[in-house]
Amino acid sequence: MTGLTTENALIRNTSDVEDFARGCFLGSTGDQVGVELEFLVFDRTAPDLQVPMDRISDALPPLPGESKVTFEPGGQLELSGTEGSLPDAITRLAADVDVTRRALWDAGMALVGVGLDPLRPSRRQLHLPRYETMAAFLGAPYGSLMMCSTASIQVNLDLGRNPAARWERAHLLGPVLVAAFANSPLSEGRPHGWMSGRQRVWERLDPTRTTPVPLVDDPAAAWTDYLLDARLMLVGEEQKGYKGREIRETDGARGKEGQAGAIHGGSTLRDRLGSSAHSLTMTDLAYHATTLFPPVRPRGWLEIRYLDAQHPANWPVCVAVTHALVMDDRTADAAMAAAEPYAAMWSQAARCGLADPGLRKAADACFRAAIEALPRLGASADLVREVAAFADRHVTPGRSPAVDLLDLVSGPGRRLPAWLTEEEPA
Repeated sequence: MTGLTTENALIRNTSDVEDFARGCFLGSTGDQVGVELEFLVFDRTAPDLQVPMDRISDALPPLPGESKVTFEPGGQLELSGTEGSLPDAITRLAADVDVTRRALWDAGMALVGVGLDPLRPSRRQLHLPRYETMAAFLGAPYGSLMMCSTASIQVNLDLGRNPAARWERAHLLGPVLVAAFANSPLSEGRPHGWMSGRQRVWERLDPTRTTPVPLVDDPAAAWTDYLLDARLMLVGEEQKGYKGREIRETDGARGKEGQAGAIHGGSTLRDRLGSSAHSLTMTDLAYHATTLFPPVRPRGWLEIRYLDAQHPANWPVCVAVTHALVMDDRTADAAMAAAEPYAAMWSQAARCGLADPGLRKAADACFRAAIEALPRLGASADLVREVAAFADRHVTPGRSPAVDLLDLVSGPGRRLPAWLTEEEPA
């Protein structure tokens, strides 16, 4: 996968923004995949308490697959695997997940794959300038929940020889895959009424940066408009001295005394370009793009961002199905025919999951197509069996993974853990 480069030149007009947007759709013509897994970490004897990041870091051994270890603002652990073919990427990352699970378990902790913290209130552990501004900009409670309490699977896919086709598939599949992998029905120990509470949180945030990019014949044109019409959150974060203070609109985009500036007045990139009082650079534009979080984002590859975190044993299923349906041209027709009627049903998918009969039927067709495609994509027989077993347990009966978590609070006096469907790792 290849990334984007920008120069620190002034943006002259919207044509410069369009050039940048078109660059986001220039990348590898191959079929590689990269996976970023977020997990919640719990103290098994005190699951209501936050686990300090230092305690997690101290427990981790070297990872054999060389995944990058980072933390999200609330202390969520992220493992970013190395990109490669589907079997190689999954094999290496799976080895790292297994080592991480075992090490944390031995240290009294559990690595839990759910999309929204089912027990603990939001509490931020990281206070970097970006996160200070993001917290102020997005507000409470949903900004805090998104930053500190959610966890996802991000699947990064090469653009291939026909980026527009993969872009379209990734969007059309969105609601069906949201329903199939919905896994966040609880908050502070209680059901909140949605199968994917994580997706519900995203729907409550600034719509100029979280709604899907419109599907049109020219994806780069749509991405250009999205960049232009999204509100500016922060420019120039890389400058030293920024303390997260709010900059008045009259202070200029970069604030006073060379400090970076947070933009809280609702101005969009298009507004700023139309004002002679403010100048922005291509570096600012590139950073602005990183503060936008549509369900699918182009960055020289496709970032698929709408998937709830899954049980540590199930995430390969999520990655394999997504990869097969987006990347395999022979599978695409059947999958798109099943998914397209539900392409606008993001909220319904998040609320009902596979309990919606239409989404369940579409998911069944998509899983069948993926199972047929995976062997020719190099997937192992074991992985194909795992996908089929997931379909039998969840898709066929219309039972999103979220139902397993709901079962933990359904009986009299029952209030999680059990270990949040997490057995002791091998």
